[in-house]
Amino acid sequence: MATDPTYGRRDFLKDSVVSVARAAQEFSKHQHAAPEQPAPLPVRTDWLRPPGAADEALFLERCTQCGDCAKVCPYGSISFHPQNGTPVIFADHMPCYLCEDVPCITACATEALLPVEGPEQIRMGLAVVSHRVCTAGQGCHACASKCPTDALSMDFDQQRLVVAAERCVGCGLCEHVCLTVNDRVAIRVTPVRLLASAH
Repeated sequence: MATDPTYGRRDFLKDSVVSVARAAQEFSKHQHAAPEQPAPLPVRTDWLRPPGAADEALFLERCTQCGDCAKVCPYGSISFHPQNGTPVIFADHMPCYLCEDVPCITACATEALLPVEGPEQIRMGLAVVSHRVCTAGQGCHACASKCPTDALSMDFDQQRLVVAAERCVGCGLCEHVCLTVNDRVAIRVTPVRLLASAH
């Protein structure tokens, strides 16, 4: 008995329609499923608050995340915390240049940033040297030459860099300049809130 010559074609078409429908169904399922999220990047904790910041608890109470301090920063040093939108400074990206008129403090209407009499009153953190990777003993004094408060000096007897804690305001200029001249960053600023919790 001869087979219907159109049977193969019909069968093929039917199978094609079914497979396209299945594929569409699968696609639809995946569309409605939660998209696969890349693993979140760890949130950095080495951020500094802008100059004049009140103690952390009070700062968080007063800061309205308005962004006014960041808008007036002439260097673009102030960015925002990825989780709560509060103003932060990442010294390795852009340090604080300790503007004489501290426009960020003037712009703050809620006293989350408190007035200071001069840059030496600012306390954002404290520079800490990793002597193991520091090349000061080999003649690099880039950070000391850039320090706006003369908080860094060379101890030539020990052949190592010394931080005068009472002069360091934690602006991060030293960390930033170290990053630009060395393969490994040997000086980092520990934020003032982490210094407080370490004691």
